Amino acid sequence: MITNDLYQEMILDHYKHPRNCCKIEPHTHEADGQNPLCGDELTVQLEIEGTTIKNIAFTGIGCAISQASASLMTEALKGKPVDQAMQIYEKIHRMLTGRDPNELDPKGEVKIGKLQVLEGVSEFPMRVKCASLAWHTMKAAVDRQEDPISTEA
Repeated sequence: MITNDLYQEMILDHYKHPRNCCKIEPHTHEADGQNPLCGDELTVQLEIEGTTIKNIAFTGIGCAISQASASLMTEALKGKPVDQAMQIYEKIHRMLTGRDPNELDPKGEVKIGKLQVLEGVSEFPMRVKCASLAWHTMKAAVDRQEDPISTEA
């Protein structure tokens, strides 16, 4: 179980020392996302080789939650098969929106590890869009969506 102290510590650590916060070259996929309510703006780049996310990074500005979520996401998805990354995306999305993250994974086969720390965001409805922005932007990149995504769309 993630305690409130651990939640705050991990979010602050990933905000102050974001992992994979850079541009990557070469990259095969890229998408832009924005959360107008909070002013968060992110670009997510992926290098997908075959069916695997060989590299993933983000750049942008935003609140502590959006930056920490992007940092945690890149750590969790680097090296994963794309289909597994999409399963993790769905599980995180369900968790952030207060739905049962295991409903689509009743055997608990998709592991989210320390991403569980993001569960605390669901208690703050105004912050859910901050935490989910990176995830929606990553999915848009995988889907090769050309238009920027918005949490208000």
